[in-house]
Amino acid sequence: MTNNELANALLQACQQRGIMLATAESCTGGMIISALTDIAGSSAVVDRGFITYSNEAKMDMLGVSPATLEEYGAVSRETAIEMAKGALDRSRAKLTLAVTGIAGPGGGSAQKPVGLVWFGVGLDGQAVTAERQLFADNSRDFIRRETVGHALELGLRALGQR
Repeated sequence: MTNNELANALLQACQQRGIMLATAESCTGGMIISALTDIAGSSAVVDRGFITYSNEAKMDMLGVSPATLEEYGAVSRETAIEMAKGALDRSRAKLTLAVTGIAGPGGGSAQKPVGLVWFGVGLDGQAVTAERQLFADNSRDFIRRETVGHALELGLRALGQR
């Protein structure tokens, strides 16, 4: 499925459940919320998008702990979980999708290479989950587009649609 088809399917799944959704985005810089709001009628289920590119924004807007960022870094399971939880706590959403990663072309390391993305998924009443993906370092645009698609898929999975 294309990202547009995935976004449409996720909007429909949220509407069927009567829930709102929100995103907490770092490496995608708002591309997930944009994919959702590109679709007419999305306002029925989209609450908000947190664009938290800097560590300060992650702390200020989502309540990510400075200790988490210091110990694990922005691109980590722990940060993705705190981002998804923070978005749940600071919105009307019952489903949140969080992403933090290294889209490149620079910024990677042996431990955290370009293409590494951590996803956090929050569903009200359940434990926040996280998943790690390593996308091929084809280009910054490729990594970001793949991240959007995977986040939308994870949202569908969380709602039992995959």
